[in-house]
Amino acid sequence: MGIFQTKTKIYYGNDPLRYFDKMQQKKVLIVTDPFMIKFKLVQKVTDLLQERNIDYTIFNEVEPNPSVETVTKGLYKMIEAKPEAIISIGGGSAIDVAKAMIYFHLKAQKKLVDDKNMQKPLFIAIPTTSGTGSEVTAFSVVTNTKEHTKIALVDDMMIPDIAILDSQFTKSVPPSVTADTGMDVLTHALEAYVAKNASDFTEIYAKKAIQTVFQYLLKAYTNGDNLEAREKMHFASCMAGIAFTNAGLGINHSLAHAFGGVFSLSHGKSNAILLPYVIAYNAYYDQQCAQKYTEISRSLGLPSQNTKEGVISLIEMIKIFNEKMMIPLKIQEVGIEYEDFKEKQNQIVEYAMEDICTTTNPKIPTKEDLINILDKAYKGAIIS
Repeated sequence: MGIFQTKTKIYYGNDPLRYFDKMQQKKVLIVTDPFMIKFKLVQKVTDLLQERNIDYTIFNEVEPNPSVETVTKGLYKMIEAKPEAIISIGGGSAIDVAKAMIYFHLKAQKKLVDDKNMQKPLFIAIPTTSGTGSEVTAFSVVTNTKEHTKIALVDDMMIPDIAILDSQFTKSVPPSVTADTGMDVLTHALEAYVAKNASDFTEIYAKKAIQTVFQYLLKAYTNGDNLEAREKMHFASCMAGIAFTNAGLGINHSLAHAFGGVFSLSHGKSNAILLPYVIAYNAYYDQQCAQKYTEISRSLGLPSQNTKEGVISLIEMIKIFNEKMMIPLKIQEVGIEYEDFKEKQNQIVEYAMEDICTTTNPKIPTKEDLINILDKAYKGAIIS
């Protein structure tokens, strides 16, 4: 039996922040990071809360690749504030921390979200980057700093109730972050399109997200003031999130979680570097998957007279995008020495095999498969 859900109510378009005009909750906890305070993005929301005489507390200690320790601090702040609503403002890190806080708060009380005796705070997510799709997903990723690993949490209780998509919040995002987060969107959508739990419903969202990324990402990268491109990438991120929270992801994310955690590389960049090699692996070992990649190539107008050509065209287009946005085409270009890479390779593979994203890859890999993918990604060799 299949299931597809879109729980989150999405506000977008002209001034979606006016949602707060009708907000009923009177005690709010804002989860964000210092940069959102510095650039006065949080103030856009607090000014509206003050107009409505809504009390708010701010937890602004979220860092990139947020740690379990940060989630714990936020959890204590949540217990102290007793909010009726939580508003997360920031990139995927801020939203993921808010999700984890809600998750552990409810789990600690051994209650379910729908328990009549336990009210979950209204959860509002305002993404300021176009990448994770976290504003509509049941996923949260936090970092275990002691073991240099990323922990993926998955639970429907973490899906935000409200998502506010305002492209004005993304104007200050620098080109390098636009590139990394944009390629994260593409990876989400491509993995969801071929994932084991993909369906007619998820394919619609995934395919539209893929097409939007290829049409608008470079425009947003080269001109951050292009609000149309910013808005379209915001929508693509959200659509990809809807797709993968229902269909699942794959080993691109499993490896990126592990590789990025071990070598302290951004999640989006890790995904972007690995993507051509994972596509090649999936297509080589799963003919149905190869056909779906070819469908994408054809929808983009790429050469695809047969399946092999379609897969190669998609891979080459991704490599062109990476190159245009100064993203390395192989791990070696990141500056990781081969000896260090080989020394930690087994650790990366062990983490990736345990990652929940691996379970929905088109082909369940062996450890040797993942080692082979990493070796090829280090040297820049594609499976043909």
